[in-house]
Amino acid sequence: MAKCKPWQKCCCIFLALICAAALVCLCIATIVGEGCISGFKHAAVAADSKLCSDIGKEMLLQGGSAVDGAIAALLCTSVVNPQSMGIGGGSILAIRNKTGNVTVYNFRETVPKLFKTNLLSDCPKEFRFSTGSQWIGVPGELRGYEAVHKLYGKLPWAKLFEPTIKLARKGIPMPPYLSQIMSHSFVKMHVENSSLCEVLCSKNNVSLGKEEILKFPKLAETMETIAKQGADAFYNGKIGQDLIQDIKNAGGTLSMEDLRSFKVQVGNAWTVPLGNIRMHIPPPPSGGPLLAFILGIMKDYSFTAGSPNVNEKIQMYHHYIEAVKFANGQKKSIRDPIFSDQKSANHLVDPSFINRIRKMISPNSTHENTYYNNVEPPFDNFGTTHVSVMDQNGLVVSATSTINQLFGGAVYSPRTGIILNNELADFCKRTTTLQAGERPPSSMAPTILESKSGGVLAIGGSGGSMITTAMALSIINHLWLGMSLKDAIAAPIVFVDSENQVNFEPGFNENVRDGLKAFGHKVGNWNFFLNVVNAVGTENGCISAISDNRKLGKSAGY
Repeated sequence: MAKCKPWQKCCCIFLALICAAALVCLCIATIVGEGCISGFKHAAVAADSKLCSDIGKEMLLQGGSAVDGAIAALLCTSVVNPQSMGIGGGSILAIRNKTGNVTVYNFRETVPKLFKTNLLSDCPKEFRFSTGSQWIGVPGELRGYEAVHKLYGKLPWAKLFEPTIKLARKGIPMPPYLSQIMSHSFVKMHVENSSLCEVLCSKNNVSLGKEEILKFPKLAETMETIAKQGADAFYNGKIGQDLIQDIKNAGGTLSMEDLRSFKVQVGNAWTVPLGNIRMHIPPPPSGGPLLAFILGIMKDYSFTAGSPNVNEKIQMYHHYIEAVKFANGQKKSIRDPIFSDQKSANHLVDPSFINRIRKMISPNSTHENTYYNNVEPPFDNFGTTHVSVMDQNGLVVSATSTINQLFGGAVYSPRTGIILNNELADFCKRTTTLQAGERPPSSMAPTILESKSGGVLAIGGSGGSMITTAMALSIINHLWLGMSLKDAIAAPIVFVDSENQVNFEPGFNENVRDGLKAFGHKVGNWNFFLNVVNAVGTENGCISAISDNRKLGKSAGY
């Protein structure tokens, strides 16, 4: 047999190396999916913290659904970011099933049957927290979890509570973001001068600092009972009775009848076209229609994907600012449709109304507030959390949860370990009346978008009044400017406050800022850029999951 010549041996070795490399690439592609080196192939969770994203992911790995993952991540968030949400609050969930139908579950707090008759006269006359038991709405969080778990849950109910019970009982080092929030003097005073100090202060009644241990022993007991007995332990049982007693001791008006009669609202999402995109939003009293209104105005302007020049950026942000000013003038259209005109917000997604407003936007100038119908605007506020989840079976969840402002109304229930909401403060300067059972107007807008190519994006925001801005600019950046989801969310924003003043997040392009000021936009002095977006999206078989770094969040998946 003839021997291989040296050059033939080299060729054989070279071909062998190429084949080996190809095999390795094939294996990697099989494991992570084509283009998924920095993403996930099967499922993902984007919560406010790495710890809670990891807990949600663990539920998915155990065979749980996206709903299981979302509930577990939210329960975790009630311990890691208790200033934002908890079982004393409420949520709005948008859920997309395998066939593409999107259903909205609204279990936000409601007005109790008995409430202070002149409550709205207690609304603050200047920006401040609304504290006290008179602002507590009927908590809906657990009833909502129960409703969606019955329909979509795969893991046992108790399993979803186990990780958070351990965290609450054993304690965790002060979460970095919570520590950062509580280092502000006005938050420190807010905590130390309220019943919150029982769990958020050290023995000498000083609010917990960096690296101190945060524990919620009573909350752990409460969650353990709910895990064993179900949501009825809260709405019909001893936990509810203890909670009501603590609220009454604090001067509140909630009753067991309020808890027993709480109902979850279930309905179809509103579907709005945005060019080649279908956007599914929660209906009023959520902020979904305002988000759709802004994007509806913006979609017919031309966008330069990639790297638009300074003048193009100035023009884009000018159009956006004007759109938000008009949206501010429409906030009073957002009411609970059961208790007001059923069609009060329909015009916000009506193309003819949107086109009429777009024609009112001047190309290089702005106007006084009356031009936008922005008279006696409500105060801006901040709070809330958001979780986006996709599972390997195609279920998608976009969930926004809240106790309203930071630590709600600063009312802590010592018998149950629950921090209560101050949701009724959301009626302030948005309406002159309220009724028992009514849900307050909200900025919350958990959204699901679909592209014609099959891509799906679950996105939502937190930050109170900043939710609409945070979401709208993230969507514009990603869908129309071609930014990656990570860059779209991280980009510094311009926030148009309730007074129509323009506020620039640190790091915002100075040349663009100067150009916008030259158009006549008044600059405000808003300091709390708590605009946080968490999103999970699919494209070409890959899942991209982004937790906003503004809240030191990190996503998880596999």
